[in-house]
Amino acid sequence: MNAMKNKKEFIRSLIVWINNNIESPMKIDNVAIKSGYSKWHLQRLFFAETGQKLGQYIRDRKLQLIADELITSNEPLINLAMKFGFDSQQSLTRAFHKKYQLPPQKYRKTFCLQHEQQTSGGAP
Repeated sequence: MNAMKNKKEFIRSLIVWINNNIESPMKIDNVAIKSGYSKWHLQRLFFAETGQKLGQYIRDRKLQLIADELITSNEPLINLAMKFGFDSQQSLTRAFHKKYQLPPQKYRKTFCLQHEQQTSGGAP
């Protein structure tokens, strides 16, 4: 029982660390070094506790933050790609489209208008 609690607490603290460092270039190897486990063991532990692959969690978290920034800022897409550790604007666009079924610029246009209407208190 204590070992299970320790694993849950370990994964919880690792998630906090990932979220606090999400804008850093983050590879599973780096997270494994931080954790003190081999990357293979860490990935098994993470999946067992969360039901999600570690790499997928990191990617999804970055894309979620990018989606938020697309709606709330005018930051150019290339800057967001670099800020969140994507190799290029194209690799960000591919990953974003795969997750949200929209390219980032269309997502921004679609949801930015909705966000503006919600924050201004109604329709234009």
